[in-house]
Amino acid sequence: MATYKKRGFKPKNKAEEDQIEQMESTTAEVFQTLDESASKTEAWVQKNQNYILGVIGAIAVGVLAYLGYHQFIQKPKEATAANELFYPQQYFDQALSNETAKDSLFSLALNGAEGKFGFLDIIEEYKGTKAANLAQYSAGMTYLNLQQYDEAIAHLENFSSDDAILGAMAKGGIGDAFTQLNQPEDALDYYEKAIAHDNNGFTTPRFLRKAGIMALNLGQKEKALGFFERIKEEYPETQDGVGIDALIGLAKN
Repeated sequence: MATYKKRGFKPKNKAEEDQIEQMESTTAEVFQTLDESASKTEAWVQKNQNYILGVIGAIAVGVLAYLGYHQFIQKPKEATAANELFYPQQYFDQALSNETAKDSLFSLALNGAEGKFGFLDIIEEYKGTKAANLAQYSAGMTYLNLQQYDEAIAHLENFSSDDAILGAMAKGGIGDAFTQLNQPEDALDYYEKAIAHDNNGFTTPRFLRKAGIMALNLGQKEKALGFFERIKEEYPETQDGVGIDALIGLAKN
C-alpha cells in the first residue's frame, strides 16, 4: 500500500521512515529532471528561435501565396480562358452542320481568326485551366474530322474528364482514330475503355457496337458476341440496337 505524508504525520517505525524518505528523494529527482528538461527546451528554443520563426513564416507565406494565386490569378485566368473558348467552339459547332465549308470552319476553330484564339492557342496560353482541358477535347475531335488521326490521338489523350459523356467520347474518338490508322487491336482497346468509362444509353451502346464489329474483324467472335448480346439485353431500343440480331448471328457463326 502506498504511504503518503500528512501534515503532522510521524512514521510509526524505522521501515516506514525509510520508505517516506525514499519517496521524497524520488519525487525530488523527478522534479529536478523536469526542471532540467524544461531548461534545455527553453535553451534550444532560444538558440533556434530564428530558424523556428523562419519555418513558421515560410509556411504562412506559402499558404497566403496559394490563396492569393487561386483568388487573384487562377480564378481570373479561368474566366478569361472560358470566354476565349466560346469563339472557336462556335466554329466547331458550325462545321458539324455545314458539310460544304466544314474544313475551313474546322481550321478556324483550331487556329482562330480576326485576333481571336483558336483551340490550339487556348491550350498553349491557358495551361492548367478547365478551358484548356476542354480545348484539348475539341481540338482532338476537330483533327479527327479533318482525318489527321495522329494529332487527334495526341490531343484526346491529353484530355482528362470524369464526365460520363465527354470522357467516353474522348476514349471512343481515340478508338476511331486507330481504326482509320488500321490498328485494330489499339482501336478495340480504346472502345473497351470507352465502354468501361460510364454506363449510359448514349455512349455505351455506341461503343459496344463498334467494339463488337472490331472484335469480329479480329476473329474474336466470342468477345464480339458478348458486346452484341449486351446491346440486345440492355439497349434494344437505341439506334445501335437496330439490326443487332444480324450481328449476333454473325458472331455465332
